Amino acid sequence: MAEHVHATAGTLYGVSVGPGDPELMTVKAVRIISEADVVAVPDAGRGVGAAQSIADNLLEGKEILLCPMPMTRDLAVIDQTHRAVADTLCAILDQGKSVAYLCLGDVSIYSSYGYLHRLVSERGYPTEVIPGVTSVSAAAARLGTILCEGDERLVIAPFGDEDAAQLTDGNTTFAFLKPRRTDGDPRTWLAEHDLLEGAQMVTKCGLPDEQVVSDLAATDGEIGYLSVIIARSHARAEGSQPAML
Repeated sequence: MAEHVHATAGTLYGVSVGPGDPELMTVKAVRIISEADVVAVPDAGRGVGAAQSIADNLLEGKEILLCPMPMTRDLAVIDQTHRAVADTLCAILDQGKSVAYLCLGDVSIYSSYGYLHRLVSERGYPTEVIPGVTSVSAAAARLGTILCEGDERLVIAPFGDEDAAQLTDGNTTFAFLKPRRTDGDPRTWLAEHDLLEGAQMVTKCGLPDEQVVSDLAATDGEIGYLSVIIARSHARAEGSQPAML
């Protein structure tokens, strides 16, 4: 429930910039970024982030707001950080300025913007979400694979989700996101859940240092955080037809 409506405030836009390739930004995303008074970007303290680099050709002359987003699982730190960033955003909106907050992939899937959207909306400021191409769909396209057909199930989950891994009824495709170093070698976990055979991966999809792995079991290198791992609990028969259209 909004505290009160700020009739003269600017609008906060959560703008999806896609997984990496600037050409995968939507026409609306490009327009909103171009028209925004301020462009906000998540800052993990590691230099220019992926979301900012994707939209780089639209940012010349723009006021850039770096929004601290520390990589931590400490919920108290996360909450404190989000509230502080929301305070900053609201102060800008109070000036009647519009803000485009850039999000890697799609805003609605594991994005830091979701928390900010709720905090700012609850305070009565106008907000709008601009959808985009997900890392999951982009990775599947890059691998040349179809995620689900007919009555097959598609499960998108954080890597290591034990509940998701139990859906092994022979009719599920998994898209696991954001494997962390602290989780150990993802291949070990996948093997333990009978998901390693046939698993594929795209790391930093669409970015200059993209890595495409068509057979994850045959590799032994480190798997980065910006990775999408696609695995199946079934072996789709070559040339098989969907069971349901």
